[in-house]
Amino acid sequence: MAEQKKARELILTHGTNSPLDIANERNIVVLFEDLGKQIWGYYSHTNRIPVIHINNRLSQELAIYTGAHELGHAVLHSGINTPFLRKNTLFSVDKIERQAHRLAVHLLIGHNSPEPYETKKQFLIRCGIPEIFHIYY
Repeated sequence: MAEQKKARELILTHGTNSPLDIANERNIVVLFEDLGKQIWGYYSHTNRIPVIHINNRLSQELAIYTGAHELGHAVLHSGINTPFLRKNTLFSVDKIERQAHRLAVHLLIGHNSPEPYETKKQFLIRCGIPEIFHIYY
């Protein structure tokens, strides 16, 4: 998968799988702001300034995942202003949304691999990936 390869490239290039650190190194502005109850985050690219917007109401786990997802848009779809990531459209059939989810999952997995005793679910939770996104692994 292209998204898995891109996630590996990001980790090797930046020496981390932290989406916020990678965004910082790539000069992508990250804003934590109140986006209401439905919007988790979105990526915008205006006047050549890339910005990841993350809802400050999210838990740390969801904020990191959202940052990884929006970073996926920034690196895979840099010129596109993506639609808001809303609770009711997380499983969008839109190709760019699926790609951003797959990149986010593989980025957050980083160099980890499942232990012999772990189920897929246990492994992905250990990597900080919310259960609702396990379908993208």
